[in-house]
Amino acid sequence: MNKNPSNTMALAPNTSNKRETVCIFGTGDFGRALGHKMIQAGYPVVYGSRSTQISNLIPKDAEVLGHAEAAQKAAIIILAIQRQHYNFLTPLAEVLRGKVLVDISNNLKLNQYAESNAEHLAQLLPGSKVVKAFNTVSAWALQSGTLDASRQVFVCGDDVEAKQMVMNIVRALGLTPLDKGSLLAAQEIENYPLQLFPMWRFPMYLSLGLTAFFFFYCVALDIIYTYIYEKKNFSFFIAITIPNRVCPVMALILLALVYLPGIFAAIIQLYRGTKYGRFPDWLDKWMLCRKQLGLIALAFASLHVVLTLVSPRRAFTKWKTGKGIISQVLNNKTEPLDHTNAWLSDSYLALGILGFFLFVLLGITSLPSISNNVNWREFRFVQSKLGYLALILCTAHTLVYGGKWFLSPSAYKWYLPNIYILSLIVPCAVLVVKFVLIFPCIDKPLTQIRQGWERNPKYAKQTNYIINKSAV
Repeated sequence: MNKNPSNTMALAPNTSNKRETVCIFGTGDFGRALGHKMIQAGYPVVYGSRSTQISNLIPKDAEVLGHAEAAQKAAIIILAIQRQHYNFLTPLAEVLRGKVLVDISNNLKLNQYAESNAEHLAQLLPGSKVVKAFNTVSAWALQSGTLDASRQVFVCGDDVEAKQMVMNIVRALGLTPLDKGSLLAAQEIENYPLQLFPMWRFPMYLSLGLTAFFFFYCVALDIIYTYIYEKKNFSFFIAITIPNRVCPVMALILLALVYLPGIFAAIIQLYRGTKYGRFPDWLDKWMLCRKQLGLIALAFASLHVVLTLVSPRRAFTKWKTGKGIISQVLNNKTEPLDHTNAWLSDSYLALGILGFFLFVLLGITSLPSISNNVNWREFRFVQSKLGYLALILCTAHTLVYGGKWFLSPSAYKWYLPNIYILSLIVPCAVLVVKFVLIFPCIDKPLTQIRQGWERNPKYAKQTNYIINKSAV
């Protein structure tokens, strides 16, 4: 331990003196939040504003000057202003020459302008070094310490040194910079905050479409048909009964759709005899959104569990139970236990519980915080091996419950099959084809192809040439 206080003071780095002064144009919410965060990180901050009167909202350790005077004090100027106000910068072109201008603006809609805001700024001030950054971080995230928001900051610019200076500031603020390349990437970065779950679009549209189809399919068979031919009003089925039929059907079909693109990919690779050929665009997009499809399927399965648990509380269920008891009392006859139905009922519940357990395990493993802590083999074992086991259990669960309707003529109302029969088409097809693919005579060449073996190198070279040519 050093017992000399003067030596201790000499060895301690004075980080505040090492920080370069940063100028911020704009005293709005983001400008104030960013300035406050920078002061905490040890940066001297000066604000450039039309009004030099200090507001109570401005960080107390910051200085407020006119635009020209503030810009002269710093090598880095952060523009916390919107694109429509860039014109006031033109008279400051000489003052801003050689300075690093950090554009943090966003637009109101995707591709609002022909060129990005950062490129437009570079055209207005060709003597300055424009860098795009901070537009993916909100003022709320900065004020709350970024503990509950994404720490990633996209950075792009044509000047490598200027970009590195901005990335150093990002790191000093406790954020993570991600270099996106030249200023040409600014359009993509500006569009990023405006995108609303881009990878969820297809899964959501598909789920909504299938849900609407199966819902109205059940309404037609269980409510309209019954009302027309049996004169019974079961319209209250819309609240619980029909959703509790649609949810398990959707969960099973969407789970099967998670593994169906892998089946298509295997068939294509076997047909081509190489793994180097590019998959069709529709298959690429389908494979990229498998995680989202699986999570939506888990949501439907969870709703099915909840709806099933509340079913005994329904008036219709209590009425049916009471009616059965009264019927036995009036007939003075107790129905004996049907062991076949007891086995089917217990098997149906056991398969459903096991299937849902694996379903939840798949969903938990897909979380980044969990998947980052397992290696690739462990992740693949859970998502592939246990995933197929979950699909088998859920399919068996549906077969045990709804298999009796396959041969029952009363189940085909208006000659239409029951909803549970429709739900088995896709999962059964996936499982049958997967069973064929694991035969040694097929699995062995498929494994060799995925390890780089080519049955037809000439085809692979032609495919690579086409891909490379299209990339140019």
